[in-house]
Amino acid sequence: MTDCIITGVGGQGIILLSRLIGAAAMEKGFGVRGTETIGMAQRGGSVVSHVRIGDGVMSPLIPLKNADILLALEPFEAVRNLHYLKEDGIVFSLDKPVRTQTKPLTDPKDGGYEISESIGYLKRNVKRLELISYDSLAKAAKNVKAVNTAFLGFVVEKGVFPFNTEDIERAMRARIPEKYLEMNLEALRGFGK
Repeated sequence: MTDCIITGVGGQGIILLSRLIGAAAMEKGFGVRGTETIGMAQRGGSVVSHVRIGDGVMSPLIPLKNADILLALEPFEAVRNLHYLKEDGIVFSLDKPVRTQTKPLTDPKDGGYEISESIGYLKRNVKRLELISYDSLAKAAKNVKAVNTAFLGFVVEKGVFPFNTEDIERAMRARIPEKYLEMNLEALRGFGK
């Protein structure tokens, strides 16, 4: 069984990532359960998706200290959701937040936070931490709107899921509207092959 938390803020494509992961796992014959906590997502609020892959999973919610993987497109949201991660779990987090249509949360003069505080906390409290360069992903994606799929391509290539990049690509072709598909496939391929 693989339990995965995907987190970020509204507008970053968290729900899309959770659905692609679930679809790719189902295509490989695994049972999948999942759910989302969205809240004020349209205003840049916290978004958390639970994806559970494996046979015999009854609940869509991952118990505390049970997640094998935590994927974070927003470093502060990684910190906020660490209580889900098991002791030997792995965190994949961007090194800075993805820009959304709403105002970034990282401007200290507006009551935001210093990104270095979140990164420092993760480094001190996570045994298996993979910080991913936002700038590298944005370059690979060739479009900042597809950084989430470049992020997914990077993570899938690490072998933490029971499927590969080609499985994600098939899931994308079935679920992403035609006008956004090529942009997302190109982003996935930037790190996925």
